[in-house]
Amino acid sequence: MSTPTQPSALPWHDPAWRAEAVAWIDGELARLRIRRSGEVEQPHAFWWSTVMRVPTARVPTAEGVVWFKASRPEGAFEARLTPLLGSLWPDRTVELLAADAERGWTLARDAGTRLREVGDGRVVEHWEELLPRYAEMQIGMAGRVDELDRIGVPSLRLAQLPEELGELLDEPELLLEGEQVGVDAAQLARLHGELAAFADACTRLAASGVPETIQHDDLHDGNAFLRGEDHVVFDWGDACIAHPFHSLVVVLRSLAYRNTWRPGGGEVTRLRDAYLEPWGDNGSHEELVAAAELARRTGTIQRSLAWRRVLKAMPPAIRAEDVDSVPYGLRLYLFDGPWGTWDDGSF
Repeated sequence: MSTPTQPSALPWHDPAWRAEAVAWIDGELARLRIRRSGEVEQPHAFWWSTVMRVPTARVPTAEGVVWFKASRPEGAFEARLTPLLGSLWPDRTVELLAADAERGWTLARDAGTRLREVGDGRVVEHWEELLPRYAEMQIGMAGRVDELDRIGVPSLRLAQLPEELGELLDEPELLLEGEQVGVDAAQLARLHGELAAFADACTRLAASGVPETIQHDDLHDGNAFLRGEDHVVFDWGDACIAHPFHSLVVVLRSLAYRNTWRPGGGEVTRLRDAYLEPWGDNGSHEELVAAAELARRTGTIQRSLAWRRVLKAMPPAIRAEDVDSVPYGLRLYLFDGPWGTWDDGSF
């Protein structure tokens, strides 16, 4: 979806910043009686965060690679959220070695093998195990939303979405009006006409009995790992307080695209139902499916609004790399395909 930004535009490549980060890494490793055994590499650098690969060793046994992550101030909450989730669900989150909650820095053990690289032909089965475990985390955090607010997790609650959508429709620079990947005049008129119906869908979903909670908002096979027998959810930098079913928007869309599944087909429906199963205390299967259908629509817009927030914080020169993410979601909303739809007809 995104490509690393040019080094000259990023703080992560500044020699002084890098020296400070490496000094922190070395200090935390020393505290843990782990030594760095090689040079720190920087395989990923985006506007919002960077990741460094740190080879280490513990005498007399091998320790392996650990990973450093730094986020911009807007994403620094992840260094507070990840330790909280790890304290409650260590079997399904990364193992943190250290965190600096103010600077947004973390140091973690290797999380295992990304699901997109497992290659055992069991894609559906892996996600059929992971999604209910992820849902259980959301259910557990539903009673701790005040804590999520206190540690700075962004809010994209249903009650906020209609107003934010209305604001977005008056921001032509984010809609890319007149461009091939943007929203055209007819689509913009349709979106304005949909505002009342969208607000009604948000209201009905809020009344469905499923509480708002933590929502990963970027759950796909690059952010899900297999560590031994455990499925691990990784990279909470896009997380927000939102309707939990919005998580299905990204995961089912990305899996359908990557595995060439038919949107709304058997694999997609099977994984939707696996995710919904732990929510049984909040309604019958039929009621949960109906709520999920509302969330398919509201969550598609929510994802565009999340991108809107990111892009508005970016310098214009950097924003150009990802600005098409906003109109893409709006076009998918108008297309209104079943779960797993990633093509709005323009590809």
